[in-house]
Amino acid sequence: MPYRLKRRAAPRSWPIARKGRKWVQRPAPGPHGQTDSLPLVMVLRDLLKLANSAREARILLREGKVRVDGKVVKDLARGIGLMDVVSIAAPAAKDYRVLKDRRGKLALLSIPAPDAKFKLGRVRFKHTVPGGRIALTLHDGRNLLVDAPTEVKVGDTLRVELPEQKVLQRIALSANSLAFISGGSHVGELARVDRVEVLPSSQPNRVHFKEGFSTIKENVFIVGTETALVQVPGGLST
Repeated sequence: MPYRLKRRAAPRSWPIARKGRKWVQRPAPGPHGQTDSLPLVMVLRDLLKLANSAREARILLREGKVRVDGKVVKDLARGIGLMDVVSIAAPAAKDYRVLKDRRGKLALLSIPAPDAKFKLGRVRFKHTVPGGRIALTLHDGRNLLVDAPTEVKVGDTLRVELPEQKVLQRIALSANSLAFISGGSHVGELARVDRVEVLPSSQPNRVHFKEGFSTIKENVFIVGTETALVQVPGGLST
């Protein structure tokens, strides 16, 4: 796979101009798909303005000043996606969380230091592994082993401590839960779950909201019960 991508062919979720330099960095294969992630060099140079060129961004990485989910990253092409926590070391110590705005663009939201110590992960798969334990695969490719039986279901959200990956809290996909919409025509909004419709066909299950709309289950990211555990772009409220 080529390491670069034509700017005009870049995913719609990328907050970049369609005109300009012909080529942009392609995200390396990793925890997020290409359509749902930004290469780290773009985050440092184009969004955060911490570097004027890829060379300067590379120097920052070599000095170990950039962490993603609490771990030092040194790959310019590393894909940064939904709910990832990007931390920049001193002297300008800052933390950011990746979310989507109402246009469906990936955005970095500045967060306080305490919020950078955890991450929300949506459970995509659940299966039993040898030894009788349960493996939970999150939306970012992270795999967590828990003892059986467990109440965690596909679609639930786990609050995970960084970088230890200790599960701090489970937030169930159920009535009255607060959801962040990560795709579809209501992307970037917060909504209160009304019910989950299980369809007896190959069609994806749908989640209906008290605000009067619905979307497929894959677009629903539970972020809290009474209030959201994370801030969202634009200061959206319930």
